[in-house]
Amino acid sequence: METYPLKSNRREPGFTLMETMIAIVILSVGMLSLAALMSKMTGSTEQSRYMSMAALLASEKLEDLNRVSAVDPEIAVNSGTSVGSLTTDIGNQSVTVGASTEIVDYFDTVMISTGNGSIAETTLGKDGSGNTTYTTTTHQPDGTVTSATSTTKPNGTPDTLQFRRRWVIEKDSPVTGVRRITVAVLLQSPAGVPVNFQMSMVRP
Repeated sequence: METYPLKSNRREPGFTLMETMIAIVILSVGMLSLAALMSKMTGSTEQSRYMSMAALLASEKLEDLNRVSAVDPEIAVNSGTSVGSLTTDIGNQSVTVGASTEIVDYFDTVMISTGNGSIAETTLGKDGSGNTTYTTTTHQPDGTVTSATSTTKPNGTPDTLQFRRRWVIEKDSPVTGVRRITVAVLLQSPAGVPVNFQMSMVRP
């Protein structure tokens, strides 16, 4: 008499279609979360870079204003307690100190480009006739520094950053006999990045 093995009712090992779909959904959610985290980290890194550059520009302007003479019209407060503004562009102010009269602006624009391994910084200013000038200082990778002034706005590169600097000079603040100078730096381009840095110093 022949005997036959009984047929097993056990399921074969493996994944069903439903289990595979659930695994794909879980993996997709994990990948999307990772992509969002990477995007946020990239944005934070860029904002930190822009903030560092704003701090450098504020420090640079304070050093420039600290080097001028105490009787220079550029830092004089002839009437009231302060001149300039941190929120609006104040310019073309006629300031007289003794026999010296100058047209003073309390704001400027700085464009910074890091193309081709060099760093180019362009600052807007005025010539003796009141015309707008563009002074570009380029720092080369080998350490050389060149500067050129033109009445034509230079063409920026795709990585050009544009900052607006404004400053206020307060007389007899925080104590009588000294001046407090405050510089605010705002990132204008690229737009939509919240970078606004402020720094102060006190000088005679």
